[in-house]
Amino acid sequence: MTPPTPPVVPLVSDPRQRLIVFCFLMAALFMATLDNQIVATALPTIVGEFGQMERFGWVSSAFLLATSSVMPIYGKLGDLFGRKYVMLAAIIIFTLGSLACGFAWSMDSLIAARVLQGLGGGGIMVSIFSINADLFEPRERAKYQSYSSLMIMASGSLGPVLGGTLSDLFGWRSIFLINLPLGVIVVGGLIAMLPYRRPTRRPKIDYVGAVVLATTITCLVAFADSRQIFGSLVATASLALLAGGIVCASIWVFVESRVPEPIVPLKLFRDSTFPLYLIVSLCSGAVGIGLVNYYALFLQTTTGLSPSVAGLFFIALTGGIVTGSISAGRLISITGRYKPFTVMGLAMSCVMLFCFSRVGHDVSLYVVATIMFLQGLSVGFGQQAPIIGVQNSVPRGDIGAATGAVTLMRMGGASIAISLYGAIIGTAVKASHVSIPGLADIETLTPKILAGLPEASRQTVAVVYHDAFSPLFVTAAAITVIGLIAGLCLKPVRLPVAETAPATKPEKAAA
Repeated sequence: MTPPTPPVVPLVSDPRQRLIVFCFLMAALFMATLDNQIVATALPTIVGEFGQMERFGWVSSAFLLATSSVMPIYGKLGDLFGRKYVMLAAIIIFTLGSLACGFAWSMDSLIAARVLQGLGGGGIMVSIFSINADLFEPRERAKYQSYSSLMIMASGSLGPVLGGTLSDLFGWRSIFLINLPLGVIVVGGLIAMLPYRRPTRRPKIDYVGAVVLATTITCLVAFADSRQIFGSLVATASLALLAGGIVCASIWVFVESRVPEPIVPLKLFRDSTFPLYLIVSLCSGAVGIGLVNYYALFLQTTTGLSPSVAGLFFIALTGGIVTGSISAGRLISITGRYKPFTVMGLAMSCVMLFCFSRVGHDVSLYVVATIMFLQGLSVGFGQQAPIIGVQNSVPRGDIGAATGAVTLMRMGGASIAISLYGAIIGTAVKASHVSIPGLADIETLTPKILAGLPEASRQTVAVVYHDAFSPLFVTAAAITVIGLIAGLCLKPVRLPVAETAPATKPEKAAA
């Protein structure tokens, strides 16, 4: 029998106020994650307007790269200065980035604005999971984080549909400007309702470690996209990026071992749960997040569906994730076991991705929807376990840093995978050399242009893109195998049963 852990005074003692705070946090999470999903079905339209098909993946990977680069920094800042004001700053930055995206005038300006969005989005995601750790004890946290996953998947379901619909009705800029009113509401609500808990630790920020870590991630993501940038993964500049990433990673380890308050304390690696879940998160992000935009491209190019109709298929994907996430959250809360869901999710995901790689270009849309549902179910099963696992394995004072590291690996895996997938698609399409009547350059293809092509030309486009997507799905399946091996090596830990201490005095919320 697992002994109870020492009582913990909750951040918010009033259950009703706690629920209100949680709802505002979920609204912020919805806003941050919606923006990665809402752009999926609008991307072909954006590329058609601005051109530069080779930068298709960068509209998303720039957001994810910036998000992942700052996640450990936000996590550490929350540990040192308190999570309330760190969270508010992140929401404001994200909202300003959304405004900049709405007024972008070129592909380069849009990518730059997406970087600004990501600098805020990373802080939103990390701060929310860290605040949840302050609000709820471990087993209760598993249940509420299933609701967090539900919100992420709700944005995943609504995002592609909303993105396609808004893009068709009001233009693609509206998909970014929709964040502005929601951002204002969330900031006002958290200022009023979220208490400020001043940390007892003396703030000492590891600026050097933060810069070196961000540089490491940037080098590795750029290397993954170097086939598009430099023409080859083994070009001199590509290898220089890889070498630079390795050198920066070595410098980062050296710095972190010597500073008093490292961005990611190296002592966390003493428990094997932490490094193994970093690997799992890297692979899960590459598949669960990195593939989202490519599902939309796959549906629109191989089936000829419009952006809004293609977005409807994400309901199957999201429905699976919601089902898997809520089921796993409840079962983890009851049993205290999280390893089985990690293993189950990754194994099932590998099978579904292999099935995707084998379907023909004339496959029934019902089959596609079924595979997307089962793939979503596999993602949902493993959605919460990494964060729950590492938060349970590290000291309470390092929860923010550990949460930031896990979310960093998830988003970093997505960023690298998006670039890698983009290189696979871009190279395969360019190498097809197929003449398509009515289409001078396949890289300028948009949903509207595709809809106006003769039937024979649409079939040719479908074949070209199907042949390009097959190796992409095989690559994604291989990535899940790596995560599965790491998941199998996890210790069969059981979450403790905690007793919440009676609150001595309600904490006063800072205005």
